Amino acid sequence: MRLAISVAKPNLVSLGTCFGKFSKSGKFKLHVTALDYLAQYAKYKVWIKPNGEMPFLYGNHVLKAHLGRITEDTPEHQGVVVFSMNDVPLINTSYKGFGVTARSTIDTRKLDPTSIIVFHQSDVGEYLRDEYCLRHSGKAAGYEVLNRVQDLLYLFLRDGFDL
Repeated sequence: MRLAISVAKPNLVSLGTCFGKFSKSGKFKLHVTALDYLAQYAKYKVWIKPNGEMPFLYGNHVLKAHLGRITEDTPEHQGVVVFSMNDVPLINTSYKGFGVTARSTIDTRKLDPTSIIVFHQSDVGEYLRDEYCLRHSGKAAGYEVLNRVQDLLYLFLRDGFDL
């Protein structure tokens, strides 16, 4: 960040890691590139079984049949980081992506195996599929956007991340 001060504001395109983008309506959509930072501080986590990893990486939701573990007292519609069951790093990481819970922890126990537990938001497979778009996002990211991202990151870290 200190190096960015020495660059003129009109010439600054982007700096650091892309956490996401703002839509035309002003909503912020997280990208999978923010996963490294969000996974460290996430309050709520979900672990999926090996047979559920590939469907999740292809963009499907997490079903109860694929659910390995879930953090206790996870509320409904809460942002979660999705991990693989084994903590052996895959491409230097054991996390797969993030999503939003469809049901609370208590409700998941009553559901049948084909019920959706976590709505897919983003995954590491998306990064590979969209790598070109993420790298060539144009000059839309100005210093105002960087300031808004910093504010959002501060709120995520302060209050837990809620989508």
